[in-house]
Amino acid sequence: MAAARVGYSAMLERFAPSDVVALAVAAEAAGFDGVMADDHFQPWTPQQGQAGFVWNVMTAMAERTRGSVGVGATCPSFRWHPAVVAQAAATLEQLYPGRHWLGIGSGEAISEHVVGGYWPEAPQRIARMFEAVEIIQKLFSGRDVRHDGRFFTLERTRLWTMPDAPPPVYIATSGPITARRAGASCDGMITVASTPDKVAALFGRFDEGARTAGKDPSTLAKIVQVHLSWAPDPAEAAAQALREWPNGAMRFSKADIRSPYDFDQIARMVRVEDFEGRVTISEDLDVHRKEIQRYLDVGATHIYLHDAGPDQRTWIDVFGREVLPKLTA
Repeated sequence: MAAARVGYSAMLERFAPSDVVALAVAAEAAGFDGVMADDHFQPWTPQQGQAGFVWNVMTAMAERTRGSVGVGATCPSFRWHPAVVAQAAATLEQLYPGRHWLGIGSGEAISEHVVGGYWPEAPQRIARMFEAVEIIQKLFSGRDVRHDGRFFTLERTRLWTMPDAPPPVYIATSGPITARRAGASCDGMITVASTPDKVAALFGRFDEGARTAGKDPSTLAKIVQVHLSWAPDPAEAAAQALREWPNGAMRFSKADIRSPYDFDQIARMVRVEDFEGRVTISEDLDVHRKEIQRYLDVGATHIYLHDAGPDQRTWIDVFGREVLPKLTA
């Protein structure tokens, strides 16, 4: 059996940029395959306390590691014009050829509404996202392009700095319609672990979309971000999930909440049982291994792990030694 591709999920909401870079280096040394970083202007809760600029941090991580570095995901629709995201991604790929991938999402108000303006409902956010992807892909052609669309305009221009080949574009989604559309238009998809059955269904819709566009689904990326909480003491494993990652237990769309302080108020109602089916909480390493393996078994091509614990170094070392070697693709 082939070794599984399991990377490190660098949480810029929880750790200072210098710490995140050091942790990415430690993760690679421990056997993790690549790094995924989110683009946030604010943390989910005040307790998390950080929100470093993802493009700076990814550059620093890429300079100090050898594996892939991706943003999972950025929203090229509100804080960013798609052309700026295309330029940033092309530059990073030119610096580190073959190592960058670009994850695109429809955005959450907590990070995107900071610039003000109208915050649309989900269908319009998704429509904006796919139009933004169209612009990015046009610019990735390296040719002069223009765009006059429903949401965005682009004067005739090109990316003057281009890599030999553009980075792949992945869509972050938890919905079947968006997954199918991602399969038709992009190079892969990203989703957050919920249950293996739900993820398998999303993969199936993604594959359908790929086939309608004449693509082979087996050549495309299917990424799952897995949130977990491990500690040698089961009580601490539960306590740190509540303290550090309460947003992981919230079973409703969080896209419209605008303030970490509003999240903090909601987080006070979260109980350990709310994490069931969303975040694996256990002191047993084999429990975590089995849960991660289930997503590999339904077709994930790459898993990125995030542990809710504050002691990331110990977690990285323990999982690198005891869990990662036992996972199979």
